[in-house]
Amino acid sequence: MLIAQLSDLHVRPAGIPAARVVETNMLVERALAAVAALNPRPDLVVVSGDVTECGRPEEYAMAAALFRRHLTMPVFVVPGNHDRRDNFRAGLGHMTGVTEHPDFVQYAVDDYPVRLVMLDSVVPGAGHGLLCPERMAFLDETLSAQPRKPTMLVLHHPPMLTGSAGMDGIFLRNTAELGALLERHPQVERILTGHHHRSIVGRLGSAIVIVAPAVVHQTELNLKGDRPDQLVLEPPAYQLHLHVPDGGIATHTVYVERFPGPYPFVVDDDYPGYPARTAAGAATA
Repeated sequence: MLIAQLSDLHVRPAGIPAARVVETNMLVERALAAVAALNPRPDLVVVSGDVTECGRPEEYAMAAALFRRHLTMPVFVVPGNHDRRDNFRAGLGHMTGVTEHPDFVQYAVDDYPVRLVMLDSVVPGAGHGLLCPERMAFLDETLSAQPRKPTMLVLHHPPMLTGSAGMDGIFLRNTAELGALLERHPQVERILTGHHHRSIVGRLGSAIVIVAPAVVHQTELNLKGDRPDQLVLEPPAYQLHLHVPDGGIATHTVYVERFPGPYPFVVDDDYPGYPARTAAGAATA
């Protein structure tokens, strides 16, 4: 099973860049086209929040059009802090699970070898995330229904600290509470998030936390916390999560942009990884 994870699309109305400088619609279209061209083809795509920049209806219409134009596999989405829940549900309500819950965008995907639990961590009017008691109860009940199936959680806000003052001010606020809940549900192997616009790996209990890079702009690496976070036009990227029966889950970071190559690995005769050789150059037993 192969899952493509895209994050932080920040789709805008046609012709308007994000943050005045980033042509996010163009970059999103490049990313979707790259995923569509993968061989092998992903079984599904998850989008871990910030589908739009401002949560405007015309942005969701643009995002829906881009998904339809490029992706033929199932696509599952959750909102981020740049999204507006009501507009998200209205503009993407045709997508599986988006309106399944009466109040939040949260649902389970049970049709694959790995189960997905999609979570809404948005706090309206705030940059940080939170799973309120109702959402925590939903998660507990949903995980209890399938206690032995390998499971991934998908939400926008990372449940961990990263060492970046800016990022750590807007993470998932009730991380400890989530960790305590997951102690009762060891089938959760991965927590897939976005939000920070950087590739970061951590852990919460026995689950590995994957923070996906953005398919648009990235956040400058700043572990000193001496200035506000700023965006940088580092290469857009996404994640591929490969589940192999009896082999666990491997995660690959894939750049959208194409680079020179591929070229064969050619090494000199004195490469030290060769078996020991005789003076004449023949390999010894």
